[in-house]
Amino acid sequence: MKQLSLFPEENIDPRPPETFNWNLWHGCTRASAGCLHCYVYRRDESIGKDPSQVQKTANFDLPVRILRSGKNKGLYKVPQGSHIWTCFSSDFFHPDADEWREDAWDMMRERADCTFFMITKRPERIADHLPKGWGQDWAHITIAVTCENQELADKRLPVYLSLPLFHHAVMIEPMLTAVDLQPYIDGYKMADGTPVIKHVSVGGESGHDARICDYSWIESVHAQCAENGITFYYHQTGAKLIKDGKLYHIPRKQQHTQAHKAGLDIK
Repeated sequence: MKQLSLFPEENIDPRPPETFNWNLWHGCTRASAGCLHCYVYRRDESIGKDPSQVQKTANFDLPVRILRSGKNKGLYKVPQGSHIWTCFSSDFFHPDADEWREDAWDMMRERADCTFFMITKRPERIADHLPKGWGQDWAHITIAVTCENQELADKRLPVYLSLPLFHHAVMIEPMLTAVDLQPYIDGYKMADGTPVIKHVSVGGESGHDARICDYSWIESVHAQCAENGITFYYHQTGAKLIKDGKLYHIPRKQQHTQAHKAGLDIK
């Protein structure tokens, strides 16, 4: 672990925060309907690689790497205050990564000066695989859950929303059916009466074989969030979007921009 100097002025990182992708292990196995056209599978299979093999990557220790030269020698490679997208080429709670997870938690504990965001399709494994001493000191970690249809929302959300997490975020991506979150907004409340769910992100499926997303589904979830003070993010339209009864085929490079133009985001 990097030791801080006894002199506070030497602990200040002069660099601005950045955003990093930290894929500490790679590969996954399909868990549900949303995995059918997984981008990791598409990419790995295109180069003859088996995407179901979960393997530790060369970037495993990225958050705690120290610069060995230059004007910032001795500082972490990842600047103080950075945001780290974590394990987006696998699932952080995949059973094949159990032997590495404790070391991963140790690195996130060390870098409490950064924020980490991960998404899982395996909320049933979270409780047994949180780090020792899980408490307020871990508020810099967000563990989100994916619910791509109503069936998965009904299966995963009761488990997920009961967990002692500091930030509960629901990803409905790829959105494959209409999803009613109201029972979970009403049924899981904080001590102050506000919903346990703090953020919802939605998006259609991308790729050549993408399944259709209906814009009315997006609007419905947006309305549920707006009525309950939950932040909302329309991430992408997907490749095939039905709006007002018409099917639109949207090029990949326009899927994010078209979603943002809808003006549905709630901050």
